[in-house]
Amino acid sequence: MPFALSRSTALVLVSVALAALVLVGQRLASAGTSTDSEVVAAPLEPATTTPTRPALVVHVVGEVRRPGLYRLRDGARVADAVRRAGGARRKADLAALNLAAPLVDGIQVLVPSRAPTGAAGVEGATSGTSTGASVPVSLSSATVEELDELPGIGPVTAQKIIDYRTEHGPFASVDDLDAVPGIGPTRVEQLRDLVTP
Repeated sequence: MPFALSRSTALVLVSVALAALVLVGQRLASAGTSTDSEVVAAPLEPATTTPTRPALVVHVVGEVRRPGLYRLRDGARVADAVRRAGGARRKADLAALNLAAPLVDGIQVLVPSRAPTGAAGVEGATSGTSTGASVPVSLSSATVEELDELPGIGPVTAQKIIDYRTEHGPFASVDDLDAVPGIGPTRVEQLRDLVTP
């Protein structure tokens, strides 16, 4: 005997089945959404970035307001190093420098002072004499201290002059200074009237 359902019973069963399907569908939808959100919300790997550090360290000395070691970015110029050291003093001879020259890590930037109008203004060149006139410094016999007193020549460059003299013998000409590391044609011209071979 077939099982007969009344119309109202059939409607109740269909409603219950629809409600069950809706609940199952919502659960499946929320399960799929949570899985997707977990994938989206997963922490991303941080990008490895190298810290932006200056690539150059230079030593700025001479006629600047704050001599010392300075870190500069790669591609910096001599003008950047002078600016970083507080700028040039009034006595600085910036024409003796190539301000557009690119910097290299580990170099010394020497900002020289202007040569006095008369050589009598060079301190230390007349030590031991009382004539009042300056005696040119002999490149072939001067000490490190005497060479250090020359404009644009510090203790390191003075030692290089002594080392060059020891290795190659006495200077035959002021132009021989150009062969000393760290001294270029501009510096030779600046020293021409202050030194003798």
